[in-house]
This record gives sequence, structure tokens and C-alpha cells, in this order.
Amino acid sequence: MLYWKYVKILFKSQLEYRTSFILLSIGQIFVPFSVFLGMYFLFQRFNEIKGFTLWEVALCYGIIHIAFSLSECFARGFDNFSRLVVTGDFDRILVRPRSTIVQVLGSQFEFTRIGRLFQAVVIFIIALTKVQIDWNIIKILTFILMIISGIFIFAGIYMIGATLCFFTIEGLEVINILTDGGREISQYPINIYKDWVKKLFTFVIPYGVVNYLPLLYVLGKNNQVIYAFTPLLGILFIIPCILIWNYGVKHYLSTGS
Repeated sequence: MLYWKYVKILFKSQLEYRTSFILLSIGQIFVPFSVFLGMYFLFQRFNEIKGFTLWEVALCYGIIHIAFSLSECFARGFDNFSRLVVTGDFDRILVRPRSTIVQVLGSQFEFTRIGRLFQAVVIFIIALTKVQIDWNIIKILTFILMIISGIFIFAGIYMIGATLCFFTIEGLEVINILTDGGREISQYPINIYKDWVKKLFTFVIPYGVVNYLPLLYVLGKNNQVIYAFTPLLGILFIIPCILIWNYGVKHYLSTGS
């Protein structure tokens, strides 16, 4: 498959500078971990937030950061798409007999995000050992869907941001409100925020279906099984994003670079 050939080629190219790759990967551990330390010290002052303990919130943190690091790695082409428009390289993509989505996805990968992924997985595993969960196959499946849903949502937002580049040429920093900002908001249960924030990040940008709603079921705070499958709504979020992308491609005018 063309996509995996892109992955293999770019992974080998980044490993050509192994010391730099290792140091950058290690560096990726510390920034998000400092965020977790802030969370940890917060709970030293307050035992719980809206009925959630430290390690229950750590599950939110782990899930959203795992999804974010994987999307940053494998959907980086859309996150840095403005470069292709400015240089005129997207014109070449259009004349190739392959999907524009696959080609843009394969234009760049950021494998150093393995550092961010590692610390998120470690915190997620520790949190699992600290909370009481009555395990069953549905709850295991729910955790998997939560991570996949998060990846699709972040990738979809990157895709929307890339589409704007067809009309603005340069990328817009406002998209970071929905990616970096959404990540920061979603590492806590979304019920701690004001009502308009909860609605925005549940019904418009559906971060709430990544961790909060399914986590209620997993932790036994709500026994309705339908909550376990709400991450599927997050996966479906990619459909309108693809439609928006296709609209942008049809209306793209070369920069003349």
C-alpha cells in the first residue's frame, strides 16, 4: 500500500540522524509530563473534581495524549499542509493518479512523537492499576474505540485546517484552538466546564465522546451501555471533514509558485 511505503521511506530518512532523533524523542516526554505534574499537584490540594479522582482524570489524560501523539505523527502532512501550497508542491500532487488525502498524509511524518506517546501510555497504564474497573469485553473495546476516535477527530481538524489553506495560502493559528486547546480541555472530564464549552466540545468538535461519556460507563458512573459506543460518533466526525477537504480541492487555484 502506498501509504505504508511513505511511512517506511520517511522513517528511514529520519533515522539517518539517530542522535537528533533520540534527543528529540526524549524531549517530547518532558513537556506533556510537566502538564501531568501540574494535574498531580492540583489533586494534592483537592481530592476530587466533580466526582473524579486523580487517577480517573489520569485516564482522560492518557487517552487524549495517546490519540494526539499518534495523530501528530501520522497526520502531520495535513498539519503542515500550508507548506505544500506555498511551494506549489500540491499542484504536483493533483496530477498524480492517487488520492490527494493519501499523498498529503504521506508527505510528512513526525516519528519523534514516540516520546509523547511513551509517557502517555505509561501514565495510562498506571492509572488503570489505580482505579477500580469491573472489566468485561465491552469495556476493553470501549478503550480501543476511545483512542481510535481521538485520532480521527484530531486528524479531521487538521484536515479542516489544511482546507482553509486553499483560500488563505498560509495556515491559520485559530485551528490550534481546536487541536492544542481541545487536547488541553479533554485531558479533564468535560463536565467541569461551563455549559457552552461542554456543548461545543461534544456536539460540534466531539471530544466529549472520546473520553468523558465512554469513561462514565467504564468507571461505572453510568451503566447505560450506549455510552460505551459513543466514540463511534467521533470516528464519524472524519466524514464531514473529508467532504470539506474535497470541496476545497475542487476550488483550489494554484499559487503560481
